[in-house]
Order: sequence, then C-alpha cells, then structure tokens
Amino acid sequence: MFAVYAGRIDAEQPLRGLESGERPEPEVRPGWSRVTVRAASLNHHDLWSLRGVGLGEESLPMILGCDAAGVDEDGNEVVLHSVIGQSGHGVGPRERRSILTEKYQGTFAEQVTVPTWNVLPKPPELSFEEAACLPTAWLTAYRMLFTNAGVRPGDAVLVQGAGGGVATAAIVLAKAAGLRVYATSRSAAKRSRAEQLGAHGVYEPGARLPERVDAVIETVGAATWSHSVKSLRPGGTLVISGATSGPNPSSAELNRIFFLELRVVGSTMGTKDELEDLLGFCAVTGVRPVIDSVLPLDRAREGFERLAEGEAFGKVVLTT
Repeated sequence: MFAVYAGRIDAEQPLRGLESGERPEPEVRPGWSRVTVRAASLNHHDLWSLRGVGLGEESLPMILGCDAAGVDEDGNEVVLHSVIGQSGHGVGPRERRSILTEKYQGTFAEQVTVPTWNVLPKPPELSFEEAACLPTAWLTAYRMLFTNAGVRPGDAVLVQGAGGGVATAAIVLAKAAGLRVYATSRSAAKRSRAEQLGAHGVYEPGARLPERVDAVIETVGAATWSHSVKSLRPGGTLVISGATSGPNPSSAELNRIFFLELRVVGSTMGTKDELEDLLGFCAVTGVRPVIDSVLPLDRAREGFERLAEGEAFGKVVLTT
C-alpha cells in the first residue's frame, strides 16, 4: 500500500527524512480493527517525529500521521482516537500511553490498524476531511478549554499564536461556547483570519488587552509566556499544551503566579469520551474545523512544507 513515512531522523532539517512509497499492509491482531483511510490531517507532532522527538531510529520506517477518518471492515464511517494504551484496551493493561507514530504505525497510508476501542462512529454531518481534523489539535483545544480551564459562557479567554492548529480550534470552539475571545499573532494576515473566525479582539504578541482574562490557551511557550501570565485576572488559569517557541521562558513570573493565585495546568491530547463529545458538539452546533488545504496523499510533502514554514492557517488534510 502507498504510505508517507519517516525513513530517517534529522533533527535540524526534518523534511530530509520524509519519504513515500509502498509499505506492507497492516496486520490485524486480536482486539484491533483495520480502517481504510479516506482522510488524515497533519500536526506539528509529525514534524517533531521527523526530528526524533518521541520516535527512535530503532522504530524506523514509521508511517506518520495521528489523525484519520475512514471506513472500517464492516463499512461503517469512523473516526480514530489516536491515543493508544490510555486505558489498556487492545494492548497490555500496563502499557504506557502513546500516540500513533510513536510506537504504532500511523494514518498517512491507505490503511491503518488501531485497537477496536479506539474507533468511534463518524457523525454523518461531518465530511471525512472535517472529521480527520478533530482527534489531535481540536481535541487538545477542547480539553484545554472545557476540562482544564473550566471556562463558562461569558468568560474571557486569550488564545496565543492564532493560526496554529490548536489555537485556531480554540478560537472557534470558544466563540461557539459563548466566550469573549482575544487572539494574538505576529502575522497581520493571521490576525485578520482570527477576527473572521469570531475573535472579539486580535493583537500583536505582548499587546495590552482590553481586560484581564479568565483563561489563557498557551501553545507558543517561551515567546508568549510572560504576556500570558500578565493577561490573567486574579485566580485565572493558564493552560499549556505546547512550546513551539521553546520551553524555557526568560522569566517564569513566579511572584505574579503565587500572589494572584494563578493556576498553571498542563494539558495533553484528550480522552475518547472528550473526542466523542467534540464530535457531537460539531454535529449539533454546525461548528466545523478550519481547513487550510486538502492535498492527495502523494503530495504530502507540499503539506509538510506548508506546515514547517508556518504558512498554514488551520489544518492541512491529506486524502487517499
């Protein structure tokens, strides 16, 4: 079968390790299901894998891709939850959780196998391309907002780094949930797009907001950390799920954190139940993922280049 995979690791120039071609069809083991992939979406996780983060040379070649929607062996339209081993279903009960492509082959292929427990029905209201955007970036944003930040309609939230997959999802979901949404980006074009998606105010990084917010959705890291902390009201919550600009801010703002009794919460992916809730939320409300571009699988390198160069606004989707 045709697949897009990591053939080698290159920490400095990750796309040098990106290859495509024929790979063996996945074997089905007890408790697992084979899914014919119709659409899969890119994440920064795929670029990090090519750099060797969470993926060792001993696991190569590794088919990339965490997210997918497709058709199972019974003809059902399905979406895949990409966290394996989270609850022991389909794997040993003591197996450490991992994301597809860290230990098990990923979704940038004509077929993929996952534990049957990880297969959810695709709502008929969502296209395969739309559904394939949800299991990583959109699920991460959903958990950050509604589980870890605990925001409610009427609250205010700041989303750092508009344009990234998680940040874009957070803007759309927060707006749909009745929150006041502020967003930042270095790019004027991306600030304009964030405003079109429903952000109530868009700003350059570090700009003073009209009010202090109840929660900050942080995926940028070092470059925006100080601004995130300073933007919170007393008792507010900063939820972080990534650090694309680096993990070590020049100032941790510890005095402000303890004096204002701020909460800092780490967040990674989401549960199967949260993905099911997100799918239902999109089906009922009409909210749809923001898709930057749709490419056939054999043009995956173009999508990777777009993601690596920071040109994408929303999700890059690959179709088979």
